[in-house]
Amino acid sequence: MPRKRQTLTEELLTLAELSRCCDVAAEKMLMLIAEGVVTPLGRRQREWRFDVDDVRRARSALRLERDLGINCAGAALAVDLLDETRRLRERVRLLENLLKGVGTL
Repeated sequence: MPRKRQTLTEELLTLAELSRCCDVAAEKMLMLIAEGVVTPLGRRQREWRFDVDDVRRARSALRLERDLGINCAGAALAVDLLDETRRLRERVRLLENLLKGVGTL
């Protein structure tokens, strides 16, 4: 599922900076990109930029690989599912708040 990109007020990182933030080699980050864990902005590799959401997703995937022994593809799927769960919980919370407001009318 495509992720919303918020780039107007966020600082964007290069591939090298993202790799340093996650304490991995650029080659490992390229694997995460290939699996769809992070999605670069830009057409060519030297133009690629990454936002803070990419840092969070990459760190989560790397932690899953390291701590649970999940392969890169499995970590990518798990991160997608975790993000979807987070989005759904937020929607439920918003709907519950709306229902509370309707109940007081």
